[in-house]
Amino acid sequence: MFKLCQFIVMVLTASFSGLAVAGVGAPVSIEAIDSVWSGHTVPFAISTGKDKLYLAYYDANRQLTVAQRPLNAPSHWVYHKLDTWLGWDSHNLIAMALDSSGALHIAANMHVDPLTMFRSDAGGDVRNLRRVPLMVNAAREKAMTYPVFLKNQQGQLIFKYRDGSSGRGNEIYTVYDEKSQTWAALTDSPLVDGEGKRNAYFMGPVKGQDGYFHIAWVWRDSPSAESNHDLSYAKSRDLVHWERADGSALSLPIRLKQAEIVDPVPAGGGMINNNTVIGFDEDGRVIITYHKYDAAGNTQIWLARYEDKRWKLRQISAWSNYRWDFKGTGSLNSEIFVEGARPGKPGQLQVAVTRLGQRLELSVDASTLEGVTEKPVPGVADMFSSYLKLAPGMQINTVEASDSKGKIYRLAWTAQAPHRDLPLTEILPATDLKLFVFNPEKP
Repeated sequence: MFKLCQFIVMVLTASFSGLAVAGVGAPVSIEAIDSVWSGHTVPFAISTGKDKLYLAYYDANRQLTVAQRPLNAPSHWVYHKLDTWLGWDSHNLIAMALDSSGALHIAANMHVDPLTMFRSDAGGDVRNLRRVPLMVNAAREKAMTYPVFLKNQQGQLIFKYRDGSSGRGNEIYTVYDEKSQTWAALTDSPLVDGEGKRNAYFMGPVKGQDGYFHIAWVWRDSPSAESNHDLSYAKSRDLVHWERADGSALSLPIRLKQAEIVDPVPAGGGMINNNTVIGFDEDGRVIITYHKYDAAGNTQIWLARYEDKRWKLRQISAWSNYRWDFKGTGSLNSEIFVEGARPGKPGQLQVAVTRLGQRLELSVDASTLEGVTEKPVPGVADMFSSYLKLAPGMQINTVEASDSKGKIYRLAWTAQAPHRDLPLTEILPATDLKLFVFNPEKP
């Protein structure tokens, strides 16, 4: 059944994990892993443990597959097939994480669907992954989307997801107890309540230098992408007690009327979910990158930073005759991907944006947030284009992780772009999933 919801799927030109492209150099090894589904793009997953590398993906038959090898022993792969299969929905991303005991947790293939989660024994052998039939609340776990694993300040594994459908959903946080191997609600109520009228689309939590977890989100009133509005923000030290930027407490669940509004962008104002990204300046202050229409109706990139007891908003692009006029439902083949601001040259911040497949580097004044320069730069796709066969209509995708020594592992594959979660009229040939290993970046 076609599910009425819009989702931005990241492509390789704007990598999932946000690891820097520059300065990595050529890969020290390249390895073909498997043949994978290419009918539409959906995010895969990669994780590193103390001594193992893990991959999770949908194979050529759309079956969820997990592979592992020792970090120090390339090609010694173990593969395990799990009993769930992908349809045509680009929302059905894979989330994967290890707890402190080394047990592997995987959540996948859910878009307003019942819980699909697997857990291994301590030590993380993929061959003993087993289904988790229930986390906390069976009634609440019937319509789950956007699974995310993260760790709190104490290193406990946290799992968050959306309960409900687009325009009618709540954000739920749960915490894992390794001793009892059970999940529990992290908070007494959802983080955010759409009151049956809307739901929030989050980016983060992202942990900053200040010890806080920071989140940014938009509110959306319907499954139609253009109904996003009101860029919002909150922070927390423990993922339980939440605050506004000024430190004042937010009671849970956060509703639209109580939320801290960073920019009151109206519905139809050119702002979209998953493109409201948190970054930091050299002083550790939060900066949110997003896009919306300017007065002339052109799409522009904006930055927001809290200073002098208010949110300072600055347009940093100066594009003319360009408007990403997104509308409707289903997974979009997105025209823009934004990344978080980061320190650049002395006195400047850098913001990477991919527009229509071209990666751009925007430099801004670190003090005023005024734009300084904009220039095209090589993207991650440029790095991999000579290693992957790119057939017409296909795009390059990647996901990446690093180990404790700073070595970078990039998983790359090609697939059709998202096409509103609708079936194709033919089954496309499988493509190669390849692993690229890079040495640590030199300071």
